[in-house]
Amino acid sequence: MASAADDRRFMARALELSRRHTGLTLTNPSVGCVIVKDGEVVGEAVTASGGRPHAETQALDMAGEKARGATVYVTLEPCSHYGRTPPCANALVEAGVARVVMCLTDPDPRVSGRGIAILRDAGIAVETGLMEEEGRRALAGYLTRQTKGRPHVTLKLAVSADSMLGRRGEEVAITGPEVKAEVHRLRAQSDAILIGIGTALSDDPELTVRIPGLEDRSPLRIVLDRRLELPLTSKLAQTAKQVPVIVVAAPHSTGQFEGAASPPSVDNDPAAKAAALRSAGVEIMDDTELDILLAVLAVRGMSSLLVEGGATVAKAFLDAGLVDRVILFQGTGMIGEGGLESPLLPSDMPAGFKRVREAVFGADRMFEYERSF
Repeated sequence: MASAADDRRFMARALELSRRHTGLTLTNPSVGCVIVKDGEVVGEAVTASGGRPHAETQALDMAGEKARGATVYVTLEPCSHYGRTPPCANALVEAGVARVVMCLTDPDPRVSGRGIAILRDAGIAVETGLMEEEGRRALAGYLTRQTKGRPHVTLKLAVSADSMLGRRGEEVAITGPEVKAEVHRLRAQSDAILIGIGTALSDDPELTVRIPGLEDRSPLRIVLDRRLELPLTSKLAQTAKQVPVIVVAAPHSTGQFEGAASPPSVDNDPAAKAAALRSAGVEIMDDTELDILLAVLAVRGMSSLLVEGGATVAKAFLDAGLVDRVILFQGTGMIGEGGLESPLLPSDMPAGFKRVREAVFGADRMFEYERSF
C-alpha cells in the first residue's frame, strides 16, 4: 500500500500531465493518468489532442500486463458511457487494476458516480478527493462548462505602478517581455480570447500565440463591436482565415447583408462593411447579453475564455458576475495624468475573490485570484 506522501506525489504527476493539453481536448477534459506498480510508474498519459484517446486507455496500453494489481492515479472519475470508445472504467476493470485514486468525480450526468460504481462493483478499491483543489484548478474549464453552462472566464489585466491601464487611444507598454511570454502561454491554454473594440482600435492586436512551437494553439478571437467598427485593415481581419475571428455587433449595424455581393465602398454602409468582413473570413454574431454569449460559446464546445479587454469590458464581466479567475500583472512604470484607471487593483479586489498565487516575471509582478464561491 502506498503511503500518503506517495499518493500525493503520483497524483501531482497526473495533474502535471493534465495541464499539458489544457485547451487542446475540445469538449473533453484534459485528464492526467499515472499507473504505479510496486512503487514504479509503469504507464502514464494525458487525454490526446482533440479529446481521443482518453488518458486511461493510453496509460493502460503503456503498462500492458504490469497494470494488473497496480494503483491508478487519475485526475477525474473514469468515464462510464459508450461514445466513440468504450468506457475507461470498464477498461480499468478488464486490466485488473487493484486501486484507483482520483481527484474529482465527474459532474457530467452520463458519468457522475457511475464510473466509481463500475470500479467498486468489480472489487477495485476507489478513493476520491485527493488534491481536489488542485484538480478543480486544472480542470476549471471543463467543470465550469458542465456545471454552469458557460466557459470558465479568466480576466487578464496589466496595470502600471500608479494603477493605470494605459491611455485612451494609445498603445502603452506597461509590462516587459517576460509578461508578454506568459500572456501567450495563457492564450495557448484558452479556447477563446475576447477584447472590446476600443482595444482593437487602439492596439490593433493579433491575439495569436507566438511562442515557437505553439503557434497552432492560437484561440478563437472575439471582438465586442456593437457598431461594427473593426477595420478591414486590422490584423484581426487580415488573419481571420488563418485563425477564426467573431465580431459581436448590434443587428442594425450589419444591415441585411446575407448574400450581398462585394460593395464598391464600405465607409458609410453597414451592410457593405459586414459583407466585406465576412468575405475576409470574419464571423458576425448578433449582439446579446454577456451570459447568453457565453452560453452560445459553451454550446459550441468552448470551455475557457480569456478576457483581455480594457476597463469597459473588464467592468462589464465583473458586474455581470461572470469572472472566475483574475490574472493581474503590475508593471514598474508610471502612466501619470490622463491615464485610464483600472477597475481592479492587487490591494482592492471584489468580495468573493481570494489570492491563490503570486509570481515575478522580470521586473513585473503577477497576482492570481480565484472566485471562492
